[in-house]
Amino acid sequence: MTVLASAVPVTLIGGAPFPRSDLDAALNIGRTVAAADGGADQALAHGLLPEAVFGDFDSLSAHAKAVIPAERLHRIAEQDSTDFEKSLSRIRAPLVVAVGFSGARQDHFLANLSAMARRVGPPCILIAGSDVITLCPPRIGMDLPAGTRVSLFPMGSASGISEGLKWPIDGLKFASDGRVGTSNEAMGPIDLAIDGPMLLILPGSCLGLLAAAI
Repeated sequence: MTVLASAVPVTLIGGAPFPRSDLDAALNIGRTVAAADGGADQALAHGLLPEAVFGDFDSLSAHAKAVIPAERLHRIAEQDSTDFEKSLSRIRAPLVVAVGFSGARQDHFLANLSAMARRVGPPCILIAGSDVITLCPPRIGMDLPAGTRVSLFPMGSASGISEGLKWPIDGLKFASDGRVGTSNEAMGPIDLAIDGPMLLILPGSCLGLLAAAI
């Protein structure tokens, strides 16, 4: 199913609004550019020509279809997944940094988080407002500044152990309809061991540290 294979991280652009600063932060990590449906128009507006565009093309403009080479346009007609999921499932790369997938339709945003929790495609960091979000790997360590907000949101049953958090999670049982772990705090470097689908949410300033860690 792979359509875009990249040896370096990929920036994936969606159709929701985002500031240029978010795109620049993503491009600083992922120099290969892909887009999901109408995200191709956003890429073009910022002077970028995507290597691949995925989606059902219900929001892709005629202009984008005309200027992007036909072999880079990959129409996927099925309606059982979002364009984000369609894109992730067809990219092979060490990391995807996604921008333009939050802040518009919240049903799409929640579906995108679900796709991340189900480990669709390569590891992914989603830039969302002032935060960055990823599916926490089984083990992760980061040298975070003391006082950094660290939120853990379960997408199912999850548990873990931690070092360096103000409120340790050892022995706690998390669930999306039960205990969640919002607004914890790093005391300095942290080390997490997670069992189960858990989203790790950090301030946007931690993007580089998070990308290096996963």
